Amino acid sequence: MSSKQEPRGVRNNNPGNLDRTATVWRGEDRSAAALVSEKRFCVFETPQAGFRALAKTLLTYQNKHGLRTVRDMINRWAPPVENDTEAYITQVAREVGVGSREIVSLSKQVPLQRMVTAIARHENGGLFWDESVIEAGVRQALS
Repeated sequence: MSSKQEPRGVRNNNPGNLDRTATVWRGEDRSAAALVSEKRFCVFETPQAGFRALAKTLLTYQNKHGLRTVRDMINRWAPPVENDTEAYITQVAREVGVGSREIVSLSKQVPLQRMVTAIARHENGGLFWDESVIEAGVRQALS
């Protein structure tokens, strides 16, 4: 697959397709070239940095915003105004292994890794990263 055919999240090492904000993530590329090539979304130097940012965002949803269920987190992550949020919720809950309204704690490696993996798969139309890459990003987010 040529780089132009790769999903945006793969090209940008941004598996969650996080929007660029005033906050600069560890490992985010804010070079002139990155800002020109991608107007809206973060570009990361490595996929591990992208998975770390995705995991950190989900941890913030739980710890700062009190979002405890897959339904609550995905409604914030992928609002219905621009997504088929119900399908997204269903897929992520299934992959995490919980009901969409069931409380899930993301403070441990396994549930957080399942959640970021499911989001990355949904955002990019498939899973393009080795489990070791995902695991490394999640481990960095938890440390």
